[in-house]
Amino acid sequence: MNILMPGRLIILAGPSCVGKSPLDKALAKFYPELKKPLRNLVLYNSRKPRPGEQDEIDYHFRSWEYINSLRSNENYVVMEVRGDLQALDLQHLMAELSQGNVFFEGNPFIGYLLLTHEKLEGIPTISAFMSPVSGEEINFFNANKADISPEELITDIMRRKLLRRTIKQKSYLGLKDLENIEKRALSAYQEMQFAQHFDYVIPNHDGEDSDNWDAFYYPVGEARKSLLCFIDIMEGRVPDFAEKWDPELIP
Repeated sequence: MNILMPGRLIILAGPSCVGKSPLDKALAKFYPELKKPLRNLVLYNSRKPRPGEQDEIDYHFRSWEYINSLRSNENYVVMEVRGDLQALDLQHLMAELSQGNVFFEGNPFIGYLLLTHEKLEGIPTISAFMSPVSGEEINFFNANKADISPEELITDIMRRKLLRRTIKQKSYLGLKDLENIEKRALSAYQEMQFAQHFDYVIPNHDGEDSDNWDAFYYPVGEARKSLLCFIDIMEGRVPDFAEKWDPELIP
């Protein structure tokens, strides 16, 4: 079976700064034959663009008021994500799927929506969730009743990743930057609860803040493993590096 037959929705989701964006860039750079045919799903977003982001390519950057007004249109699904307002154009997505495969890289709230929305029922999907920790690590902290809970652990891990990423993007962190980092870090554990619904979970400790993605010619460490794992998933092979999570792992 050709896993990349036209009309397939390919989903890569995970908490903010877990490594989705650099994986997407590495896929385009080193495996253009896989990435180039994919049509990127572009959402509406009320936040300001980050350094390097482009309107109409990364997101349709619009005001909160404009995106909120889309709630009255049945072709759109509007939801609050980590304090920002985002919208998915269902009609445009269906039109894109009629022309070929569509790729979504982003947050688990939208990722889960794509897997479960009634208007997308019957659309063939390939889905992967990128996690900052492995299932074994979560089980370890649960079983050993450590002084830190899995929720506190994941929050702290993502807080550090987000801080490092933002420092790389900006030379000075203001109060709004720190508030945004904390909001995203605190959201991470809740987002991890969606992992059970995805075909595969890719444990990756090399987040978006890691040099392992682009400091060398080719990704190294778990960045490389994650990239190769996602390629296996896209091409229909069962990846050795990926996991499937039980619903009880993060209830």
